[in-house]
Amino acid sequence: MLFRKKRKGLPGKKVIVSVINDLVTDQRVKKVCDTLYEMGFNITLVGRKLPGSLPMDERPYRVHRMKILFVKGPLFYAEYQWRLFVFLLFHKAGLLVSNDLDTLLPNFLISRIKKIPLVYDSHEYFTEVPELVANPVKQKIWRKLEEWIFPRLKDVITVNDSIATLFEKKYGKRPVVVRNVPPVFKGKKEVSRHELGLPEDKKILILQGSGINIQRGAEEMVEAMRYIDNAVLLIVGGGDVIDVLKEKVRTLGIEEKVIFKGKQPFERLMQYTAVSDIGLSLDKDTNINYRYSLPNKLFDYLQAGIPVLVSNLVEIRKIVEQYETGDFIPSHNPQEIAEKVKEMLANQEQMEKWRKNATFAARQLNWEHESEILKSVYKKYV
Repeated sequence: MLFRKKRKGLPGKKVIVSVINDLVTDQRVKKVCDTLYEMGFNITLVGRKLPGSLPMDERPYRVHRMKILFVKGPLFYAEYQWRLFVFLLFHKAGLLVSNDLDTLLPNFLISRIKKIPLVYDSHEYFTEVPELVANPVKQKIWRKLEEWIFPRLKDVITVNDSIATLFEKKYGKRPVVVRNVPPVFKGKKEVSRHELGLPEDKKILILQGSGINIQRGAEEMVEAMRYIDNAVLLIVGGGDVIDVLKEKVRTLGIEEKVIFKGKQPFERLMQYTAVSDIGLSLDKDTNINYRYSLPNKLFDYLQAGIPVLVSNLVEIRKIVEQYETGDFIPSHNPQEIAEKVKEMLANQEQMEKWRKNATFAARQLNWEHESEILKSVYKKYV
């Protein structure tokens, strides 16, 4: 068991926050824990540790990462559910916080056994993610689990109005919406492209995030680079299709046009974003979860003050049109994506307007404002 910066005699109600990932790059969970800590809660954050996980940054609350024998598949989920259940059973808490459906069952059972409150934070419309849509048996299992537990929950939070509406229609209970906006980026250390190992004589298109997965437009964007000169595609983060993308780059012979950087701590990630010219968010409308997604990366781009090129999805469109911070791809055809990129880069007057608007939007779309909604959910448990 590893605890970071353990503090003796820490006041406040004990709360255990659980999530299934390795915690390092989960900015939503970090922001929530930071806010709860500021409110006076005594926090233990629980996740897992993978062989390739980055070290945890220092935090003012306890962090426990379990080493799981299985990395993926049904055995992984079964092992994690059991391990989390046992952890919750033998650790005292006055409040439980479950992040996403894959941590909900152990939290719900323990909340009933110990008669302690539970807050559920759903970061996406879990039962409609592509991986489950492609596997009806698994999807049915997760749906049954959600249908059993969700109506019995008192406090539910989600990330945007569209997903809140879906839950409300299905269960008659509308979650509180707390968007996944980042804190104000203060640029603790400004670095140059040279220091980051990036070209100084080319435009940079950045695609970032910890969920660069299937059906999120990454493959098409790589192919689009065949038609774009004097620019590079910077891919920062991880996901299911990274190896596929690297192979595609080799096959197309465009190694000089695509740069891969692995998962990065948030500050480093934002340094890469801040020196880029266009931020990309290209999710496809192939499933309900993506159709109503509002990706973290969109807000990261705005905090960095760069224009965006995005898919024309409902929640993304609301933000981009309201603040006039960029443009939309006409389709996922690589040549059409390339033409839109070239059109944006050629209009420097418009690019400058988008940059100014992004900076303005960042002053409103930040965690310092959004966290007030979160506090309204938790203040009764302090």
